[in-house]
Amino acid sequence: MPLIALVGMPGCGKSTVGRQLARQLGLNFIDSDGVIEQQLGMPIRDWFAQQGEEAFRDVEQAVIDDLSQGENAVLATGGGAVLRPSNRNALHSRCHVFYLRTSPDDLYRRLRHDTQRPLLQVQDPLKKLRELYRDRDPLYRRTAHFVIEAARPSVQALTSMVLMQLELAGLVPTGGDAPA
Repeated sequence: MPLIALVGMPGCGKSTVGRQLARQLGLNFIDSDGVIEQQLGMPIRDWFAQQGEEAFRDVEQAVIDDLSQGENAVLATGGGAVLRPSNRNALHSRCHVFYLRTSPDDLYRRLRHDTQRPLLQVQDPLKKLRELYRDRDPLYRRTAHFVIEAARPSVQALTSMVLMQLELAGLVPTGGDAPA
């Protein structure tokens, strides 16, 4: 099976849904941010602070290019992976891409106490989330083959929605293996 990739705003559930989806499909789960941290030998937050966003995006681009060439896996990407055209093109052309779409207000409710995401360590995180959403939503849409509204559903419901889209697209068998 070709790679399934999840894109979306920070905190929309890409990693959590990705793990569950991979488990249900019997595939490997890959978190691009985890791979990046392994390569850097430090948390992304620290690299970001030391080297800046552009240097981080360079590393991310190389990792996305490499990972998007795999198969039989579910890939959760970082929230900003779609910022570079080469990443959007690699993901869209090599993967089945799902955009887990969530509003900035819902994200803020989930992330307001988060200290790990570098772009949210600002005076007004809700304003920052609204700006990120405004800039990135069109890029996520351009990259994705499927858009899943991820505002309120549980992880299980989101996973089921992704599985249903995969079944409807003929990418996985229908019935028996799918969750109820």
